[in-house]
Amino acid sequence: MMTIFITILLGMLAALVVFYVGLQQRQIDIWIVSYVRGVFERKKSTYTGKKHVMFCFVDHYEPLAGGVDETHAQNRVDRWYEEYPKIASKFSDADGKPPTHSFFCPEEEYRIGHMNLIEQLCRDGYGEVDIHIHHDGDTEQEFKDKINGFLDMLSERHGLVPMVDGKPRFAFIHGNWALDNARADGKWCGLNNEITILKELGCYVDYTLPSAPSDTQTQAMNEIYYATDDPDKPKSHDIGVRVEVGKPECGDLMIFQGPLTLDWKHRKLGIWPKVENGDVTPTELPFERRIDQWVEQDIHVKGRPEWVFVKVHTHGATELNADFLFGGALERMCQHLENRYNDGTDYALHYVTAREAYNIVKAAEAGETGEPSDYRDYVIPRPFPVSS
Repeated sequence: MMTIFITILLGMLAALVVFYVGLQQRQIDIWIVSYVRGVFERKKSTYTGKKHVMFCFVDHYEPLAGGVDETHAQNRVDRWYEEYPKIASKFSDADGKPPTHSFFCPEEEYRIGHMNLIEQLCRDGYGEVDIHIHHDGDTEQEFKDKINGFLDMLSERHGLVPMVDGKPRFAFIHGNWALDNARADGKWCGLNNEITILKELGCYVDYTLPSAPSDTQTQAMNEIYYATDDPDKPKSHDIGVRVEVGKPECGDLMIFQGPLTLDWKHRKLGIWPKVENGDVTPTELPFERRIDQWVEQDIHVKGRPEWVFVKVHTHGATELNADFLFGGALERMCQHLENRYNDGTDYALHYVTAREAYNIVKAAEAGETGEPSDYRDYVIPRPFPVSS
C-alpha cells in the first residue's frame, strides 16, 4: 500500500513540475501569484449594484509596419479614415457617444499626410491621439529630443496635444512592451530611469500593459496603480501602489493595465491554459465570451467597484487586423458591449479615450461619485473641440 501511495505522490509531483515548467516557458510564473490573489478577491466582492463599464480601445497604430512603402502606408490610413466612421456611427453608449479609438502613433513613423487624416477623425469625435515609440539604446537626451519633437509636431501642426499650465501632457505606450528597460535582454529601450524621464516630459499615464506572454509583463496585473521609479534598476513598474478613493497619488507615473487572465477552457495539450491578454487580432477573436472575460477582471479604482475599466489593444493599421476589424469584428464587439453592458439597470456602457479613462480614474481617486461620464475632462482637458 505504501508503495502505491509513494508512486501516486511522485506522479503528482512530476505533473506539478511539468505544469510549472510550462508556466515558466510562457512567463506566466511572473504573475501567477497575483492571478490567484485576484481570483480570490473577486470571489469575496460583495458589490451587487449597477456597474458602469468604461471601454477603452487603444491602438499601437503603425502604418509603416512590415517595412511597406509610403504609398502602401498612406493607403492603410486612408482606409481607416473612410471605414471607421461608417461602423462607429452605427453605435452609441449610455451618453450617446460613438465608439472612440485611441491612436497611439509612433514617433518614428510620423508623416503629416497620415496625421492629417487621423486628426480629422478625432475632430469628428471618433478618437484622440497619444504617443507610441520604438527606440533602442537612446541616451536620455536623445529620448527627450524625440518625445519633445513629436509633441511639438502634434501640437503645432495638428493641435492634438492637451496642455495643462502651459505644458504638453500625453499618454504613452512603449514599443516592444519595453517600458523602463523591462526586457530581460535590455533591448528596445536602454533607459532604467525612463519612468522619471516620461514624468518630466509631461506623461501622465502609461497604457503599455498587459504584455503577457512576455518577460516584460509585471507582477502586478489587472490593476491601475502608481509606479515609483528606481533610476538604477529596470522595470520599476513591476509592482506599485493601487489608485484608491480618497488617497493622494503616490509615485511617479500611473500604470493603467488592461485585462489579463487564464482561459482554462482553452488549454494547450489539455494542460496549460491560454493567456487572455486583451489583444484584438484575427487569432484572438473578440467573441462574446472574450468580452465577458475582460469585464469580469473587474479592473477598478480601489473603493469604487461600480466603475469598471476595460482597456483592450490592437495593431489596427496593418491589413491583417484592419481586414478583421472592418470585416465584422468591430461591429460584433460593439453590439455585444451594448446588448450586454448597456441595459441601464445592471450596466451602463461608456466608450472612452485613453485620456478620458485617466480622467475618470482621477475623479474616482478624488472621491467623486455619480455618472463617470461627467468626468471625461476632469484633469486633462480635451485638446480640441469636437465637431457637432
